[in-house]
Amino acid sequence: MRAAVLEAHGEPLEIADIDRPTADPDGVVIETEACGICRSDWHAWQGDWGWLGLEAQPGQVLGHEPAGRVVEVGENVENVAEGDHVAVPFNLGDGSCPECRRGHSNTCENVMPLGFVEQAPGAFAEELHVPVADHNAVHLPDGVSSTDMAGLGCRFMTSFHALAHRADVGAGDWVAVHGCGGVGLSAVHIADALGANVVAVDLQEEKLEKAKSLGAVETVDASDTDDVPDAVKALAGGGTQVSVDALGIETTCQNSVLSLGNRGQHVQIGLTTQDEQGMVSLPTDAMVMQEIEFIGSLGMPPTRYDEIFRLVASGKLDPSAVVSETVGLDDVPEKLDAMTDYETVGIPVIDEF
Repeated sequence: MRAAVLEAHGEPLEIADIDRPTADPDGVVIETEACGICRSDWHAWQGDWGWLGLEAQPGQVLGHEPAGRVVEVGENVENVAEGDHVAVPFNLGDGSCPECRRGHSNTCENVMPLGFVEQAPGAFAEELHVPVADHNAVHLPDGVSSTDMAGLGCRFMTSFHALAHRADVGAGDWVAVHGCGGVGLSAVHIADALGANVVAVDLQEEKLEKAKSLGAVETVDASDTDDVPDAVKALAGGGTQVSVDALGIETTCQNSVLSLGNRGQHVQIGLTTQDEQGMVSLPTDAMVMQEIEFIGSLGMPPTRYDEIFRLVASGKLDPSAVVSETVGLDDVPEKLDAMTDYETVGIPVIDEF
């Protein structure tokens, strides 16, 4: 089968023929109908996250936002059948550790990050193996296309978990979103659906215009603003209740914290780059004096996907609105390269393999 394979960090992915996967007793194989191209794939391509033990190695098939149809089922699988239409979370859980049993499989003690480690080859491929399928394969509602749901496996559900579960977003609250890539635009759309007033912050006018179309009531062009936190505070009447760093660089993290009012909540979604390597300085005295909370948020437990599906069914959420374009597998190297200079808008999705 065809797949996009990491040859060397920073070098174009190779579109190669590799062996198709086979289902282990607890797993399934899906035919990949769509897969988002995410900035996390760019990080893997660059060789980032060695400080987390997640530096993708040569030979790794990348891709972690898939949806497709089940074509092979392991003998022990009970709840997934051939032909089922499923999505797959990027943080695969084992379904049995204490975290998984408590409903927090996004922080599974034996997590397998899809597309980042050898034991979990990714979805930039015609077919994909899903381990512990009864736990990790999420059935999609009738009438939902794989393309529309491809971004659900990472960026959209990551933003949903951050704002609906980790932060305390109420109707009428001000929420700032720093960085309007795919996860940031998803956060804008979700915060708007939760009744918040959203301030979107980015360096590019095209992304700010997209944020407006997804519900942002105010925008801040960071390329034309001397003091981003002051600008956000002026728009939000003195400071936001919630602020999100959706990029993961030192500047956006610090700006997010400094945009908050008293007892505000900073939510960290973006993971850092080689420049920060996981360490960012913070205005700790201001955080103490204002009683600011710093909240980390990773992925989303697949057992809670139904919350998103209900909001989609009601028309309050539309994950497809964040999908910017569909491309072929051969286009993946070019799209990853474009992310180096933040040239992509929204979520590009592979729908031809």
